[in-house]
Amino acid sequence: MDFHPTEEQAEAAGLAARIFHDLATHERLAAAGTGSDAELWKALTSAGLIAAVEEVGLLGLVLLLEEQGRTTAQVPYAATCAYGVLPVAAHGSAAQRAALLPALGSGEAVATGAFPARGRITATREGRLTGTAPAVPWLRDATHVLVPDADRVLWLVRTDAPGVVTEPVETTAPWSAGRLTLTGARAERLGDDEAVDEAADEADDGPYGHVLAAARTAFAGLQAGVCAGSLARAVEYTSTREQFGRPLSTNQGVMLRAADAYMDTEAIRVTAYEAAWRIDQGLGAREHALTAAWWASEAGKRVVHTGQHLHGGMGADLDHPVHRHFLWGRQLDAYLGCGSELLAELGDTLATTEQEESA
Repeated sequence: MDFHPTEEQAEAAGLAARIFHDLATHERLAAAGTGSDAELWKALTSAGLIAAVEEVGLLGLVLLLEEQGRTTAQVPYAATCAYGVLPVAAHGSAAQRAALLPALGSGEAVATGAFPARGRITATREGRLTGTAPAVPWLRDATHVLVPDADRVLWLVRTDAPGVVTEPVETTAPWSAGRLTLTGARAERLGDDEAVDEAADEADDGPYGHVLAAARTAFAGLQAGVCAGSLARAVEYTSTREQFGRPLSTNQGVMLRAADAYMDTEAIRVTAYEAAWRIDQGLGAREHALTAAWWASEAGKRVVHTGQHLHGGMGADLDHPVHRHFLWGRQLDAYLGCGSELLAELGDTLATTEQEESA
């Protein structure tokens, strides 16, 4: 395994860091409220950072999402790439790639996904979808939603199509989320029918499993950035805030909490890198994606609590920048699935793999 970024990945991450640092400021984020920052989204698309994901792969996307997480920038970057650019590039038909990838890259189209499949949405042979997804991230910004049906077939649904209703839903973090209701809505199956049928027999549940693993890995990368940003703010605060004539950072308890948070953040990062690298290499990665998601959920929750706690009373201020990291960290914990749920799925996956290998 080689986690060193390529020249293209490093350049893209550096460019993203500059854009997020310049535009995702505390003042702009406060002004955006619970909505997305249209100017920042335009800057990202103009810089080619959505279209670049095709070239830099999932590992490159994880690096880019780390930079978003550091600033908690309110744009549908993770959703558009994880549920739009990468799935269409990997599994879409030639016509779908020609129609959607340029539109996603330019920002004309915005994607999200109703993942994971919960058996709530059913599809007819003619591609009519019925069901509800209670909370879809960045649905209010989306033009397309990638929807898995009860059989884990993937469908592309336009949010402006007849039979599609979207309603705003407020989540812990300001993700412009919404409730998706489908009533006989016409959808387009992702990929050529024959190719999709063949892929359904592959390991890791075919296209659905591949997209789910990649999305879990991408959002784990986002959590790594959220945690790194929270920890950086805590280090800065405790290094300058004095109590009894000396910086808070000189207290052993503060140093130990910060050290634990740093180790947790690195664990999230390295497991996300490993899962992303394996997926980019075409290797089985379901267990690795679950591992990354578990670390992002469990350790991420600890880190953002630590970041807020080390700010003392300031951390309880809802308007303080560190509180935004706390909200994002808790939202990602909920979105990825609580630690016990992910651990149970990982255990089932490992047991199934062992049985198959011993058969």
